Amino acid sequence: MKNVIFDLGGVLIEWDPALAFADVFTTRHQAEAWMDRIGFAAWNRLQDGGRSFAEGLAAARADHGDDARHLAGYLAGFPVTIEKTVPGSWEIAEALLARDVPLYALTNWAAETWPHALDLHPRLGDLFRDILVSGQVGALKPMPAIYRLLMDRNRLEAGDCIFIDDSPANVEGARALGMDAILFTGAEALGVELARRGLF
Repeated sequence: MKNVIFDLGGVLIEWDPALAFADVFTTRHQAEAWMDRIGFAAWNRLQDGGRSFAEGLAAARADHGDDARHLAGYLAGFPVTIEKTVPGSWEIAEALLARDVPLYALTNWAAETWPHALDLHPRLGDLFRDILVSGQVGALKPMPAIYRLLMDRNRLEAGDCIFIDDSPANVEGARALGMDAILFTGAEALGVELARRGLF
């Protein structure tokens, strides 16, 4: 039996970080321009890697001064950024579960925002036998260590795993360790790929 490992953000849960700052900026363009200016993507990746929110705020203020002040409201505004689900993906996960396919999740996600995911999408706790959260373990995809940690703590072999992620780099990271991996481009295409493997 193959084990299927899902990424979460961009595969099951849509993430739109600009929404966290909707009460600050009049338009999405303004919010995204500010996020670009302060290097939000790089800042958030360090959060996903285990840096605390307090440390992240201090670093942003050191680098960008008062321009970083809006980040202070990010934790409070975070839930609205993950309210939507990716169309069709949950149905695929549920169908796999109904076929007794072992499901796992491996996500780059900050430790302090992760509880919001469980609150808004409680089914996560029932779908997956294990969810490895990068911010809780201090490692990020596509670093080999995080894939190995998921496999080690669940006694999985790479050759018995199918990994699904919307990031080409993360897909390549899984393949480099011997996993079968699918680049997620949408639920319909994912269903086709899983059917080719005899799972869907």
